[in-house]
Amino acid sequence: MRAIRVETLAATILLTEAPEPKVRDRQTGEIARDAVSGEALMTIGVVYIEDGESSLIKVTVPEGGVADGLTLGAPVALPGLVARPWESVFNGQQRHGIAFRAAAVTPAAFPASMGATA
Repeated sequence: MRAIRVETLAATILLTEAPEPKVRDRQTGEIARDAVSGEALMTIGVVYIEDGESSLIKVTVPEGGVADGLTLGAPVALPGLVARPWESVFNGQQRHGIAFRAAAVTPAAFPASMGATA
């Protein structure tokens, strides 16, 4: 399926879960790897806030794209963020969703409008 680019310029993205290895097979503990580069993949949790609405999402990032200095609750940037619809059948039940992937996760700053106090 086609990946859809996600424009993040107008959004505030806050880190809610620290990076951890993405597990490909829970029974064996095998870590997921990028199909092209072979690099280990990590997952992070973020809250994506835009136009007064928010969503909690998991994002997959290559291990080399995880920047130092990430702090829970702090704003982050997700360059190259894409959304990819998926569907599968598990135990006879149809499942579907959206998988998010970014080239990196780096510290960012709060937008000026969020930092203002009255």
